[in-house]
This record gives sequence, structure tokens and C-alpha cells, in this order.
Amino acid sequence: MPQSTTSFDHPPADPYGAFCRDNHVGHPATGAGPLDGLTFAIKDVFDVEGSRTGFGHPTWLATHAPARATADVVTRLLAAGADLAGRTLSDELCYSISGENVHFGMPINPAARDRLPGGSSSGSAVAVAGGLVDFAIGTDCGGSVRVPAAYCGLFGIRPTHGRLPLAGVSRFAPRFDTVGWFARDAARLKNVGEVLLGAASPARFSRLRVASDAFTRCDAETRPILEAGIERLGSLLARHDSLVLSPDGLDTWLDAFRTVQASEIWTSLGTWIEEVRPAFGEGVGQRLAAAAQVTLGQADAARGRTDAIAAELAMMIGEDDLICLPTTPGVPPLRTLASAEVENDYRRRAMELLCPAGLGGLPQLTIPVGTVNGAPVGLSILARRGKDMELLDFAARAFSDLPTVSENR
Repeated sequence: MPQSTTSFDHPPADPYGAFCRDNHVGHPATGAGPLDGLTFAIKDVFDVEGSRTGFGHPTWLATHAPARATADVVTRLLAAGADLAGRTLSDELCYSISGENVHFGMPINPAARDRLPGGSSSGSAVAVAGGLVDFAIGTDCGGSVRVPAAYCGLFGIRPTHGRLPLAGVSRFAPRFDTVGWFARDAARLKNVGEVLLGAASPARFSRLRVASDAFTRCDAETRPILEAGIERLGSLLARHDSLVLSPDGLDTWLDAFRTVQASEIWTSLGTWIEEVRPAFGEGVGQRLAAAAQVTLGQADAARGRTDAIAAELAMMIGEDDLICLPTTPGVPPLRTLASAEVENDYRRRAMELLCPAGLGGLPQLTIPVGTVNGAPVGLSILARRGKDMELLDFAARAFSDLPTVSENR
């Protein structure tokens, strides 16, 4: 796909630091369709023919040639009438949920300027929250769409694993990798889903199930906002109950997830890291060093456990069930806590909430249900595999009156 020589040669005005500068790419729509007149952004992991993908790291950008083809999802969006406005920042090699990048900086969260934007699809979320584009795509392995959506007060979805092709997307941990997207309202999120996944399926959920063990991980200050969101969900469904997602403990589920994820990340990136020896920020560097130490036996045992967990979730969640849980433990942490504190206790609690969807390959949609002291709070709904469009339809009907995110000054 040749690059445009029009105004698409430069990223749009960007007061939040969301867009890539060194490898910007823009392109007008290639067709007409349901996304006519809309603009979108792509995370710095999606290939566009003739442009270099940076994967959130300057050394990756310098050591990889321009792409020979455009990622399938990007092609679909252009064909549906949307204009590509630019490429957005990612955390280093996607291995973080904070939004911090030691090389390119941290984008400003338009919904809470003193707080983290979330990652690793940080720039995509910020570009949408700041009104720079109408929607954006990112990737989600361990939470990289869901976290920045929650932090920036957006709707965001991680679809069923395998529903969208990953051709032309930087390889990370294929067992859990998905393409996801962000919008300021649920109707737009659904419209993008119809382009990427097909015609909307009317939601047929009849039972709301609140994941009680997940809510023990969240901060007390956010619970009133989350409970109000649960009440709204419950008013639309005939039956309600609670369940324990992990009888063995979400911490044990996370250990299995992390082991498989780390093993796959090292398989994907280890050769390049050992050959090139790039510099990393502290948290990302520590996680990559740990990934290099995962043995084949440890990885195989963890894969067996993740297979069992996926089977447990498939049995637990019925065809008409809507599972509800917090997206993250609380409001986005302050930017001043971007390192040690966030990367330890808070990160672990967040990952315990995020890992079930990855382990089960389940679709999960996060909803901006309110704020605490001006900082956004996200509530998630998830369902059985393949229920993506039903989730999108339900959210569009249930939360059509939520105000769109606005900058918190």
C-alpha cells in the first residue's frame, strides 16, 4: 500500500503525545462503507506496507525493514471508509500495562492528566480519549486494551481469541494475543465490531453473574461506582447470582498465565534480544530477563494448567450468562508511581483480574461507569467464546446514555 502524499504525511495535532513521530504513517480510506468520514489510529505493532513498525522500541524500528504488506484489520477498516490518521505509541515490546515508555515518553491521559494512561496500547487509548481520532485499534494479551480503556474512560474490547487474524501484527505471545479496539461510546465500538467481526447478533443474555473473588481485588473507594454499574446491568437481566471464577485462587491462575506468556514472549523475541542487546526500561527489562529463565518443563506444565482452566471456564459460563468483574483494581495510579509501586502489588492485582479472559480465550468488554475524584473507573463484562457481537450489542443498548469522556483539567 503506497503512502499518501497529501496531509496524511504528518500526524494530526497532538497535545497528548499519543502519536509516533519517527515512523508516522497515514492513509485515506480505500473504499466506502459504514465507517465513512471517521478517522482511526493504529498501535505501533500493526504493519502498513512501505512503513516500518516500531513495536514501541527504537532499536526494533532501526533493525527491521519496511513492511511488505498491510495488516488485515487495517485493510478492512480502510475499505470500510475510515481514514488512517497515524500510528500511536506502545509500551516497549508491549510488555507493560502502565503506559510508560522510557524511550518515547508516556502519553498524557486526557481523562486524568496526573494519572497513568495505561498500556501497552497507550497511544491508541489516549488518541481516542483526547478526541484526536474517532476510534483506534490496539492489541491485548494480558490487558493491553482493557487497562488503557479503563484508565482513559473509554469503551474497549478484547475479542474472542482467534476471531481476528494476527497477520501483519508484531508477534508477542500468540496463545493470548488478540486485536482490540477503543471508542468513546458503545455504539461506535459496536460499529467497528460489525466491520471487523460481521453483522451484530442481538444480545440474548438472561443471567448476570458477579465474580465475587474478582471484587475482593479492587479498592474500596471504587466499589460504590462499580455497584451502581452492576445495578444497571442487573436491571436488564431476569436472573442474578454470584460465582467464584477460580476456586483455586486467581493468584494461581495468574501464575499459570504468566509462565505461558513469558515462555511465548521469549520464543518470539529472545533471538532478537540476544543478538541486538537493546536497552530496556527497568520493569520491562526485569520481565524479559525472567522470561528467558522459564524452562521447557515449566512452560509445558503451565500450558497443561491453562488448558484445564479454559475447560473449567467453558463449563462454568452458560450460553446466556454475562459475567461481571472490575476491569482493574481501582482508578489509574498517579504518574509519579509509574515504576516500583505500580509494577508490584497493583500490577499483580490487576493481572489477577485480567488473566481469566486470556486463559479462557473469552471476549471481555470494559465500560466507563464513573469516576472517583475525577479519575475513571472501568467495569467489565465477559461471556462465552464467540459472543463478541452479543456483548457489543448489549453494551450499546445498556450504556447508550453514558456521557463521552472529556478532558479532566
